[in-house]
Amino acid sequence: MGQTHYFTDNSTLPSNRKDHEFTFSGHRYIFRTDDGVFSKSEVDYGSRALLKALEKEDLQGAVLDMGCGYGVIGIVLKTLFPDCAVTCADVNPRAAELAVINSSINSADIRVLISDRFEQISDHFDAVVTNPPIRAGKKTVYAIFEEAYDHLNDGGLFFAVIRKQQGAESAAAKLTEIFGSCQTVLKDKGYRVLKCRRIKRVSDGI
Repeated sequence: MGQTHYFTDNSTLPSNRKDHEFTFSGHRYIFRTDDGVFSKSEVDYGSRALLKALEKEDLQGAVLDMGCGYGVIGIVLKTLFPDCAVTCADVNPRAAELAVINSSINSADIRVLISDRFEQISDHFDAVVTNPPIRAGKKTVYAIFEEAYDHLNDGGLFFAVIRKQQGAESAAAKLTEIFGSCQTVLKDKGYRVLKCRRIKRVSDGI
């Protein structure tokens, strides 16, 4: 049997569920994790950096956490911005199932979808956030960027966290190509949080 990855459907792996605690912005969360999901023992530093940046934003409307894993970012965002309609999506059914469980544990009313990138998503959003699956390769990550643009409302915001040594600068260049501009809103221990705004382009048509 080949190696399984957190960014694939690995629901056939034996289950080994565990809980861990996470405190952010004065709020204590409990997250249930399992083998075969990203950062199962603790909330990874990239997600922490992304949340630090997002906490300072005024998020409104419909928000999508693409590649949500077991639901950390989406659940924290729903707690920080309770008026937002938060959707979490992941290709990994095990991760999506845990996101549903964790939304209940943490009393966060979010919607969870199983989707390979935006394949099962037809909605448009006011913000899309992602801690992208770097190990899935640049082609997959850049496809997420492109598809996020297509699923944002005009004026919608896009946020991604990437480590400098894993291609943050080239990612910023790609995002500038897609969105027209890209700014780094946070630098934290080698991580960069990138922010873009969807502005209607002539090439989008009417």
